[in-house]
Amino acid sequence: MGLGAKLLEIQKRASEHREVLLTEQAAKTALVLPFLQALGYDVFNPSEVVPEFTADIGTKKGEKVDYAICKNGSISILIECKPFGNDLNINHAGQLFRYFSVTESRLAVLTNGVIYQFYSDIDRPNKMDDKPFFTFNLEYIKPSDIRTIEKFAKATFDIESIVQEAGNLKLQGLIRAELSKEFSNPSEDFVRLIASRVYEGRFTAAVKDNFTHLVSSSISTLIRDMVTDRLSSALNASDPPAEDDGPDVNREADIETTVEEISGFHIVQAIASRLVDPKRIVIRDAKSYCAILLDDNNRKAIVRLHFNRKSAKYLGTFSGRDETRHLIESPTAIYLHATAIEDRLRELDDML
Repeated sequence: MGLGAKLLEIQKRASEHREVLLTEQAAKTALVLPFLQALGYDVFNPSEVVPEFTADIGTKKGEKVDYAICKNGSISILIECKPFGNDLNINHAGQLFRYFSVTESRLAVLTNGVIYQFYSDIDRPNKMDDKPFFTFNLEYIKPSDIRTIEKFAKATFDIESIVQEAGNLKLQGLIRAELSKEFSNPSEDFVRLIASRVYEGRFTAAVKDNFTHLVSSSISTLIRDMVTDRLSSALNASDPPAEDDGPDVNREADIETTVEEISGFHIVQAIASRLVDPKRIVIRDAKSYCAILLDDNNRKAIVRLHFNRKSAKYLGTFSGRDETRHLIESPTAIYLHATAIEDRLRELDDML
């Protein structure tokens, strides 16, 4: 089982047992330790994964961090855990800050079992940064997240390459922030740069105002078109509407496949992979709902994601031609309906 599949199993556990994971110890046992196991660490070997790691620091005697991961006898990662569901902020990382300066570790993780914040010493050597260079949310797993998480696995762990990647991720975040500012509210310098390439006249105040509007509008259109093209290609979105769709449901300009719909698709795909080739599971978005189909056949709907309402989200499951809608809080709650999804697959595929 690959890392992505293991993370989906932990994601499912977090969703199914949310109500009993409210203590720090429950979060550590049910979520954090399986996460470390998924990365290849032996959580039962106290010389590799050290629980309640202690190092006396000045007047702070006997203070502990929850786990220290060791490699070749040296501390490589420090981990501090908080109760499941608690918001994480830098005020929760006091022990990590202090331990970071007195151990050889250059990586620290602050987590509540679902959200994992990764810290290093990019700004100042041997002093933990104030902000994480990477944040992973178990409820919304992206392919790019899995590629980053793999770098922390025991088999591929290399501190120098990780710290270098951490610096790149931080710079990437800063660049994204600056681009976001320019895209939402273009600066005069940016507007002048674009205007100088397409306009030969004088850059007057009136020209500036006009180009500011045109640049902002063009950026929005470009991003929307790029997202539509990417989703259409990556998710095999199909042009023909479903049989019971209205005549206007497939107008591309009116359809936006959201991050939550993509997350829901991947969860259904993971559940279905127990019975069929996951490549047979296809997403087809429409204006009123997002359909997940078997073999890209609109007569073989597995579920429908009714996520477009602001007030509530619903999962539509099928038995025959009848759809039953279930109120859900987030895409991870789809795991609670895994049995209905598997029954539907058996109903649609005579070979099962």
